[in-house]
Amino acid sequence: MFKFFIHKEQIIWLSRLEHKEYLGFRSQIESHTKMSIALLDVRETKPRCGRAARISKQRLVDGPQAPKVLRRKIPLYELMDEEGLVALEKQVDWILKEIGVEFYNDEESVRLFKEAGASVKGTRVRFDPGLAKSLCKTAPSSFRMEGRDPKHSVTIGGDHVVFTPAYGPPFVSDLDKGRRYATLEDFQNFIKLAYSTPFLHHSGGTVCEPVDVPVNKRHLDMVYSHLRYSTKPFMGGVTAPDRAEDSIEMARIVFGSDYLENHCVIQGNINVNSPLVFDDIMTGALKAYARANQGIVLSPFILGGAMGPVTQPALIAQAHAEAMVGIALGQLIKPGSPVVYGNFLTTMNLKTGAPTFGTPEANLMTFAIGQLCRRLDLPFRCGGQLTASKTADGQGMQEAADSMLVGLQAGANYVLHAAGWLEGGLTMGYEKFVMDLDHCGMMHKMLEGLTIDKNGLGSEAFLEAGPGQNFFGVQHTMQNFETANYMSDLADTNSFEKWTEDGSQTIEQRANKRWKEMLASYVAPEIDPAIDEALLAFIKQRKDSMDDHWY
Repeated sequence: MFKFFIHKEQIIWLSRLEHKEYLGFRSQIESHTKMSIALLDVRETKPRCGRAARISKQRLVDGPQAPKVLRRKIPLYELMDEEGLVALEKQVDWILKEIGVEFYNDEESVRLFKEAGASVKGTRVRFDPGLAKSLCKTAPSSFRMEGRDPKHSVTIGGDHVVFTPAYGPPFVSDLDKGRRYATLEDFQNFIKLAYSTPFLHHSGGTVCEPVDVPVNKRHLDMVYSHLRYSTKPFMGGVTAPDRAEDSIEMARIVFGSDYLENHCVIQGNINVNSPLVFDDIMTGALKAYARANQGIVLSPFILGGAMGPVTQPALIAQAHAEAMVGIALGQLIKPGSPVVYGNFLTTMNLKTGAPTFGTPEANLMTFAIGQLCRRLDLPFRCGGQLTASKTADGQGMQEAADSMLVGLQAGANYVLHAAGWLEGGLTMGYEKFVMDLDHCGMMHKMLEGLTIDKNGLGSEAFLEAGPGQNFFGVQHTMQNFETANYMSDLADTNSFEKWTEDGSQTIEQRANKRWKEMLASYVAPEIDPAIDEALLAFIKQRKDSMDDHWY
């Protein structure tokens, strides 16, 4: 009949009480809460109401309860002391001078580095101590990225934090259909889900690979989907230089050529072919975005024991060396072009060769990489809710929560893979996506920190309640209950009896219902019909100009 009663300073949660018991506890509840018991009656026949229902409804349509701008108001975690950081930087200089970096099939990049003072022998480029770092100095410490709707524009760098979905999985999964190859419909679904939540600030890039579209043409459909079904910032194609150019041209159609000259509206996610190799595909895409003054997210991709040594300090030094060289190349192409210092550095199971996430070793490396990035004064990218688990189970959420929290404590400004990642990045999970969104909401709240002011100190509440009394019904609680705590609309906090009566659903089952509700409630943002027509005409022209390639 009602949700709780108070007994000896404890709140005991109940789902059902016989009428006789209800009457017996009624006077006790009223005396402790100082409110009528009628306010606490909850009849199962009534539809869900109150704050939780409002939050659930709001979150289906870009809920206003989340901050429009997310800024870190909690301290950064400094793992390394100055001596340790200097030792790592010396090892970085040693790697770049004694080992160097290979540039495959890219004479232009080799030439640019030679002209900048690097030592070149064939395709191998080596750097004297401090050279690579000095070439990064023209990169901005922060920059603004514009959304198609200005209300979704974001700042990347400083104390700003941006969450973006997972990137790259060829598979998707849900409780209804299981694991399967991703399609363009799945891709568009995740764009719509990302647009519909206030807890992601960015639409992402290849949120999943639409394998039902030819490889050489799918970038056109993906960029169009970002531009048509969302107004948040996004990433374009990088799997070939011409695909990067197509992506930038589509952005020009929407934003205008003159606007792109001085505004970042699109990014390219550039990965190093670790260890210590850049190929012409990645550098070609990098140079396309840099020349257009558009964003680069430059990330080494290293699994310790495979693409780098097994020991953590060696991996940290390698990752820092690779990141600086990629950033330096972008700055040689166009000084001042926007860039994010990326990091994808984790461990592997040394018995099986499988990647592992959320491990203590990976987390320690994230802290150290964050400190090295800050010494370059650049925006910092971390991986987000990463896991090797195949489902959104206990392992999946533990690994995801650990890697996400550490990234934020390490100073991440740009969190890639903040939602949806499963199976080491092979699968995008529908249920995992909305479960991660809920956790992103919690991280929003945590990053706000504590506000110490008159309201927060709550003197009025103490005066009204007094010793030994309950604070549930005091005026201060009534004034603050909407915003005092983050209210998850996925977690079940009912009693066991009520949970059983509601079907004993797991959070994954509740998440299954949630993503379907979000898609059913999605409303596409408006777009100028002339711009839409121009985009579609460009896509047709480009597709007609080439045969289908499926590999």
